[in-house]
Amino acid sequence: MEKRLKVWVYKEGQLPLFHGGPLKDIYGIEGQFLDELEGGKSPFIAHHPDEAHVFMVPVSISNIIRYIYMPIVTYSRDKLQRIVTDYITVVAEKYPYWNRSGGADHFLVSCHDWVPDVSGLNPEFYTRVLCNANTSEGFQPKGDVSIPEIKVPPNKLRSPHQDIPPSKRFILAFFAGGAHGHIRKILFEHWKEKDIEVQVYGYLSTEIDYFTLMARSRFCLCPSGYEVASPRVVSAIVTGCVPVIISDYYALPFSDVLRWDKFSIHIPSAKIPEIKTILKRIPMKKYLKMRERVKQVQRHFIINRPAQPFDMFHMILHSVWLRRISFRLPSL
Repeated sequence: MEKRLKVWVYKEGQLPLFHGGPLKDIYGIEGQFLDELEGGKSPFIAHHPDEAHVFMVPVSISNIIRYIYMPIVTYSRDKLQRIVTDYITVVAEKYPYWNRSGGADHFLVSCHDWVPDVSGLNPEFYTRVLCNANTSEGFQPKGDVSIPEIKVPPNKLRSPHQDIPPSKRFILAFFAGGAHGHIRKILFEHWKEKDIEVQVYGYLSTEIDYFTLMARSRFCLCPSGYEVASPRVVSAIVTGCVPVIISDYYALPFSDVLRWDKFSIHIPSAKIPEIKTILKRIPMKKYLKMRERVKQVQRHFIINRPAQPFDMFHMILHSVWLRRISFRLPSL
């Protein structure tokens, strides 16, 4: 892939709705990915669209919400859908690439919760690269791409990396955050501030370092919030903590090549009361092996600028590439 894949980013459109996006916080991957491709130095960029294997639609869903929706505070999706549809209409009328494939070799990247609604008026939109990979809401693992949700800190690209050895990880399981969504409400009902080994809290005070507590835990609880994805999955991995995915209908990122069952635990929401029992049953030998595998996959969940082999950018493009090579353009 690294030697062959070429991406064409359409030039039409202007900031802030196109060719840009947030570079930090929970939707930061959207802007970082586009900025990496359009920065002029990426080896994946095609110099002419005829060279391209895939085509990126540079629409910023997050900026559409910020500049179109928030000033008037509306939640109707029709404007969002029309903006994307109008853009596709422009490039489809100007170039042959969309029409020859029906959009099958095109993709859009965004982590905003509303991204699944983009396809409301565009059922032919083939590859949606998104964090909100909820199979109960139309996410199709064979055609869409699930990417990690990562909270990009201001002025830096990743959470603090802490490699505390297992012998100094005295907390069995840890979670801190808001009671967003029904899964976290169940988690709080059973575990919030009730157990010294399974430590579950609301928001921590500013005097307590969140990442230090993760780094001192063997397992980090990663429950879904309002949507299935959580940035805690990436935070757990970069702090060497085995992620415990507490979610229903979540298509995990990069599952085409990563065996999540080898370095994480999945607990369905119905078994939240059994968290401690499930984790205590895991033999130390198995835990140590899982933690070693967490360390091995860390490089796949890190943003580098410029991008480096096997990092998050390469993994996203690889996921797109896999879906592209399974598709063949019709004979002309």
